Formats: sequence, C-alpha cells, structure tokens
Amino acid sequence: MKNMNRRTFLEGLGLAAGTFSLAACGGNSSDSGTDSGAKDDSAAPADDGSYTLVEDGKLTVVAELGFAPFEYMDEKTGEPEGFDVDFAKALGEAMGLETTYLPNQKFDTLVPTIKQGGKADVAIAAITINDERAESIDFTDPYLDSNQSIVCRAGSGETEESLNDASKTVCCQSGTTGDEWISENLSNATKVPLDDVTAALTGIQTGSYDAMVVDLPVSQYLIKQSFSDLEVVEEIPTGEQYGVCVSKDNPNLTAALNEAIAKIKSDGTMDKIETEWFGTTL
Repeated sequence: MKNMNRRTFLEGLGLAAGTFSLAACGGNSSDSGTDSGAKDDSAAPADDGSYTLVEDGKLTVVAELGFAPFEYMDEKTGEPEGFDVDFAKALGEAMGLETTYLPNQKFDTLVPTIKQGGKADVAIAAITINDERAESIDFTDPYLDSNQSIVCRAGSGETEESLNDASKTVCCQSGTTGDEWISENLSNATKVPLDDVTAALTGIQTGSYDAMVVDLPVSQYLIKQSFSDLEVVEEIPTGEQYGVCVSKDNPNLTAALNEAIAKIKSDGTMDKIETEWFGTTL
C-alpha cells in the first residue's frame, strides 16, 4: 500500500496550513489493520496527515454495480455508470487522484471488504450510515439523504397493512436497510432477500413476489426507465443518509474525503451531479 501526504491534498484545495488540525478527525487506526475488527482506542491518526492507498495515485472503489441510478454497468462501454460513480470521480479529482473500480461485488460483502482492507480504499454504493456498520468501518460525513419505498404491481391496491400477512411475499436486496425494514415492519410476510434489484422487480411483474422494499430514488428511477407496470405504493420516511465506507485503520483518508465532500458541495459540483441523475437537487 502506498502513502499519500494529506498536506499535498489540502494545499491543492487552497486551504491554509492552519487547517491541519483537521488531520486529527476521523476514526481510529491500528497496527494490525485486518484481523480482529476490534476498535483500538489508543490508536491515533498520523501527525503528518498521511493516509494509505491500495494503489499509489488512485482511489480504489468497491461497489455492487446493479443499483441504478447510483451504480450500474453500462452495456455499451462495459464501464460503471451512475450517480455514485460520478460522485466518486469528483472526490478523486478533488483529492488529485484517479478513481478506479473493482469488479462487481454483492452488496452485503462491501462493508466486510473494507473492514478486511487491502483490496479497496472505499465502498461507495448508496450505503446507509448506521450503528451496526459503523462498528466495523468508519463513515465519512453524509453525502445524500434517502428514504425507502414499497413497490408493487400498478393497481394492485396493496398497502403496508395488507402486505403484513402470511400469504404475501416481499423481496429486498440482501443486507440492505430495506431488508431490515421488512423484518421489523412486515414480520408476518415471507421475506425473500435477493442479490439483484432488477431480478426482484421482474419477479413482481411476473407475480413471483407481491412487493419489494427498496431505496426510493432507485424505485422511482427504474419504474420510469423500465418498469412502467409497477408503482410505488408507499414512501417510507426512514430519513437515511448515505456515507462513504473507509477502514478504521485509515482515519486520515476519512478526513481527506470529508474535505473533498465539502469542496464539491460548496463549488456546485454535487448539485450538477444530482441534477444530471435525478433531474433536480435533492
């Protein structure tokens, strides 16, 4: 793994040298970096603000590349596309790094991959900040707000109440907050965790499933693009926020990413990315 001095990054943003007190921000690091996952409260960020990268000069990202409009594989180019992809590229540019993606991984493997270390610097995949995940990895500051939604066949007349029944089958993407919401709120229904969102929505079309619980921006986008015979029957105000996942052993990278998030929000870059993918700022 290569070292990059955060001083270079901060100078590139035009910040005064006095801002180096921010280098102490972020989570804890440890000498071992991989095996126990235990939090070492005695560890501290390097005084010089340096952080490690899997590959020198590159921000290596891992994601589940089947979650449009956030991240998906473009069929023509074979390259990742989406809101989070453009967001990751903007972060890299703000930090003076090239952004590169690993091959597609299942969503529920992303946090463990970052915790283990050595393969990716960050996971960026519409990952909701929550306490359970924060036990394993550090999160940056939030970069986008979201809610959940219930998707059914158009005209089905289904509601949250009607779906909470033993005769109903409700699917979700495995390991997501939608998965958790079904367990907590539709406990009488049969829950079916799946890896692929498109397959889940197709299953609703064919009658294999009665509903899906999924992030609202995703359901709205996919219904508009490809699933016009489905509809959002309920918006669930979960008040979620997405964050970038970073290893607890790399706290200065978290701090540098927070600087980059603040920069692209203040200079209008984030507004442009949101407008491109959602038609408006969120």
